[in-house]
Amino acid sequence: MRWPPRDWPLSEYSRQILHRPHRWHVQEAGQGPLILLIHGAGGATQSFRHLFPVLTQTHHVVAIDLPGQGFSQMGARQRAGLDHMTGDILSLCRAEGWNPAIVVGHSAGGAIALRLWELGLRPGRIVLINAALSNFKGVAGLLFPFMAKALAATPFSASIVTATSSRNVVQNLIRGTGSVLDEAGVDLYHRLITDRGHIDGTLAMMAQWSLDGLLARLADIIVPVHLITGANDKAVPPSVSHETANILPQAKLTELPGLGHLAHEEDARTVANLIMAQ
Repeated sequence: MRWPPRDWPLSEYSRQILHRPHRWHVQEAGQGPLILLIHGAGGATQSFRHLFPVLTQTHHVVAIDLPGQGFSQMGARQRAGLDHMTGDILSLCRAEGWNPAIVVGHSAGGAIALRLWELGLRPGRIVLINAALSNFKGVAGLLFPFMAKALAATPFSASIVTATSSRNVVQNLIRGTGSVLDEAGVDLYHRLITDRGHIDGTLAMMAQWSLDGLLARLADIIVPVHLITGANDKAVPPSVSHETANILPQAKLTELPGLGHLAHEEDARTVANLIMAQ
């Protein structure tokens, strides 16, 4: 997406950081202990548009766009997988002097949050919102990686996705996650999904994504982790969070009735209170 994000939510807190290999878009505000917000695949900082202002009342908050998504420009396409992307985020945090007290990851951002701890970031707590911490099973497990890699390698694939994504299509996709957003929220996702650069970055992430190593090491992650799951999540079933909570040594789990995959966009106040709770 083209910079500057004049009419993007919370754009008054936006800035660009050129830290190799990417040009990052970050939103930063507030004072107090630092909370780092990491969105999921295909999202951007707009996913935290309701959560961010609540958290900044008591905390210093930083939200980042993942490389190639939102307004962050990817400088090395081969670095879109979990390990490379996490390493680049860790390098950015160290360069900026960010030492989060809490790291919050939504969906695929949950895997990044845990991997950051493995690579040496040491927050006091990690909060996972509908964390996508399970590989696809059965036929989907074979087809999804193959389709993502095929799309990422096919010329004009991003253009095809953006050209066929009407507002109604986007609205149906969101409903398919079990969440209900207002018109403004749907419009923001429509803007993302109809942006060729954003889709290209998301496809690159999908094509290079692998959770095998992280899932095998979950029992070794010894940091307090609070898993928040929407009972109505149809994208990442609550069972994934329950299974993960049974493996992580210091985990607790909260299930929120009536909320879907975008629970933090549907009820930011409740999720914010859980993030800040000791």
